[in-house]
Amino acid sequence: MQTRAAPRKLPAVGKLLQGNAFRGPIREFGRGLVAALLRERLGALREQARAGKLEARALARATTATALAAEVRRAAGLLLAPAPHAVINASGVVVHTNLGRSPLSERAAARVAEAATRYMDLEYDLEGGRRGSRLAHLEPLMARVFPGHGFVAVNNNAAAIMLTLRALARGREVIVSRGELVEIGGSFRIPDILAASGARLVEVGTTNRTRIADYAAAITRRTALLLKVHTSNFRIVGFTEDTSVAELSGLAREHGLPLVVDWGSGDLVDLRPLEIHDERPVQQILEDGAGLVTFSGDKLLGGPQAGFAVGDPGLIARLRRDPLARIVRLDRLLIAALHETLAAYVRGSELEEVPTLRMLAAPAREIGSRAERVLRAVRRAAGTRRTMRVVDGISRSGGGSSPVGERPTRLLAVDGRDGDELRLERELRRGSPPVVARLHEGRLLLDLRTVFPDQDAEVAERLSRALLDERAEARKEGKKERKKATTKKTKKRKKKKRG
Repeated sequence: MQTRAAPRKLPAVGKLLQGNAFRGPIREFGRGLVAALLRERLGALREQARAGKLEARALARATTATALAAEVRRAAGLLLAPAPHAVINASGVVVHTNLGRSPLSERAAARVAEAATRYMDLEYDLEGGRRGSRLAHLEPLMARVFPGHGFVAVNNNAAAIMLTLRALARGREVIVSRGELVEIGGSFRIPDILAASGARLVEVGTTNRTRIADYAAAITRRTALLLKVHTSNFRIVGFTEDTSVAELSGLAREHGLPLVVDWGSGDLVDLRPLEIHDERPVQQILEDGAGLVTFSGDKLLGGPQAGFAVGDPGLIARLRRDPLARIVRLDRLLIAALHETLAAYVRGSELEEVPTLRMLAAPAREIGSRAERVLRAVRRAAGTRRTMRVVDGISRSGGGSSPVGERPTRLLAVDGRDGDELRLERELRRGSPPVVARLHEGRLLLDLRTVFPDQDAEVAERLSRALLDERAEARKEGKKERKKATTKKTKKRKKKKRG
């Protein structure tokens, strides 16, 4: 018979902290945190005891100094563990929004580390010995990437759009096609951005067809600008009609209005050789007559999280003067990372230096060769009979860019057994380091396009470990089943004997 635990018998915090069991945790994590976590643990045990969920012997075991110290150490370790965690992206989605989008180049990462640990001339003119501008560090490079155009850089593309609309259209009307009133990640909608900026939305056309005449008919003296929006991660196909940037820019000039294009992805080079045909370089959009183009820094550009507005110097000057520009400005770490990323484009080495572009450019045969090596390593280590092979597949650029663009790749495919591919995927995701793969039609798929080559061995080790654990679990379950069957036979034999 179990004895109900008595909450009043819990040990005192002060006395526990003075004991030998807590010397290590206090030295490692500090007395204040250890004391707080200890009180929380005792409080949880007290509540379990009061609710009748903990019998007396279990409470006695859980409240020894050794047990409490171990629990406090575990809780402190979890609380203070580095976060976010570094993961291996084997999903094949290059600009994976949930995994931080674009990884930085080695040069950019080194500059960020230096900027984080040193004073910098962020807003200081070393030549003149007076206050300077933080954007001055990017101006020489941006002048070469976008000759004759001005720019402003802020902390993301949504901020760039918001700043543009506030500075150029607050209290006035902005004309947008109904087919471009999109929702981007995190339930963030273009109509909401317009409303927050103080501009008034004027919808034209229909979801699938918007003509230049629709825009022209909506222009009044209250119109501030025309807005064209990148439709992010979807496309409408079939009976459709779209109005080009060139057409809209002609109409905008005729009425003395700016055309603003939210291009989102921010590719600076022609990606058609990489089979990405539905994205155009920002420079081409400016050449087609856009007054301003806004785009992200951490998508196809391959830099840190940032947002740009590039275009007519007079319009850019209005954005820079707006008070919101200070609120959404970049810090020194982002400026350092952007500087090195833009420098790769100026050097003409972006396909080699910028990881996002390097991954997109990798040929399927190269990825397949790496996948074959990983497969051989897994078979040597795990010796599994599970069906594994390298198959053809596709990678995606991701991040809301090129929704119909696909890159041919080669995938390491592991066949599931009765749905256990879900368990394998979970094992990889929860291990150290976490490996993020994908599931499709009963198979676990790993795409090494998005895995750095020096991580291939870790992928092989993690997959081998997951398969070995699976075999151990299967043996354990088999042993349980055999024991259960034996017990059942023994009971049946005894019952028969008694009868």
